[in-house]
Amino acid sequence: MNNTFLTPRLSEILDLAKEQGRVLVDDLAAHFDVTPQTIRRDLNELCEKRFLTRIHGGALMPSGIENMEYEARRKIAADEKHAIGQAAARLIPDKASLFVNIGTTTEAVSDALLDHEGLLVITNNINVANRMRVYPTLEVIIAGGVVRGSDGGVVGEAAVDFIRQFKVDYAVIGVSSIDQDGALCDFDFREVKVAQAIIANARHVILVSDSTKFERSAPVRIGHLSQVHTFITDRCAAPSMRALCKEAGVQLIETGV
Repeated sequence: MNNTFLTPRLSEILDLAKEQGRVLVDDLAAHFDVTPQTIRRDLNELCEKRFLTRIHGGALMPSGIENMEYEARRKIAADEKHAIGQAAARLIPDKASLFVNIGTTTEAVSDALLDHEGLLVITNNINVANRMRVYPTLEVIIAGGVVRGSDGGVVGEAAVDFIRQFKVDYAVIGVSSIDQDGALCDFDFREVKVAQAIIANARHVILVSDSTKFERSAPVRIGHLSQVHTFITDRCAAPSMRALCKEAGVQLIETGV
């Protein structure tokens, strides 16, 4: 996409979105010292030109087929992810065994678990393994396979075979998008196969996802919301999603951040 013909403010908004993954109307209004209405017009123009995708209160970098840069994803909804991580950690007792898969929200859960004792953590996320390995009360096992350079995820058939050796108490999984019909989706079919193996080999599956995932799309199906036991998010605004959780017996936890 060529942004040569954008005004300086629109170009800067686009640069901020690339850096942070998303931009919010109120933050931009304060940054540029203009009214929220002016920023909404700017965002609408950028979205009409397909530079950004509109969400409630702001805009996202469009997901397309490629996943956005890992550091940008980490910054999206950082406070929400922290609260989700804390809520998930409260569900997991000391001395439990668990899977933790790839994702910035699952990493927030791993951060919140650092004060637990006696955990056995099996992960295909190098960032999670590196963060948790230094705590002597935690035992960390990392899956073998192809290491994805973009985010440190271990993917592929070797990782799937490794995961299938275990049957654990909990699985903490993240996804790239959640469709309105409850489909859980991701970008890399190799990662999806690992996630499917994790779901199949855990007694209690905890899905952690901030509400921006309702507004994104990804091409590869992992499974369905009905396959998880607990869904933790900051806000579930769609009545249809609430109904899906109730119908499937999924515990919905909203952190309210």
